Amino acid sequence: MTEPTFRDLAANALRYWESRRIVYNGVLALVVLGHVVAGWPESRSILATTPILGFFLLAVLANVCYCAVYAVDLFVQFSALRSVWRRWRWVVLVTGTAFAAVIAHFITTGFFRPKGLG
Repeated sequence: MTEPTFRDLAANALRYWESRRIVYNGVLALVVLGHVVAGWPESRSILATTPILGFFLLAVLANVCYCAVYAVDLFVQFSALRSVWRRWRWVVLVTGTAFAAVIAHFITTGFFRPKGLG
């Protein structure tokens, strides 16, 4: 069997990670939505005054961070651990998504903190 080319490995990484980006974004959206719902009706006034562009910027930054996985994925796929990596890279997805969700939680908590708590 011939060694895969960069093109082959990049295509594999794109197929794997891009199909899972929706899960990543969905989890982060649920975290933010949970804070909005938990803080209702106060969060309604906060949403009216908080610039939507700030939320958009945070969503873009979260997706830029998601792209960091490509460097790791391609590096490991070029190693002798390629077959093991393909079976276990879901762990990176779960860990990275959990980490991003915690960051989203803390940032969103700052947005939707009830008045008088700091």
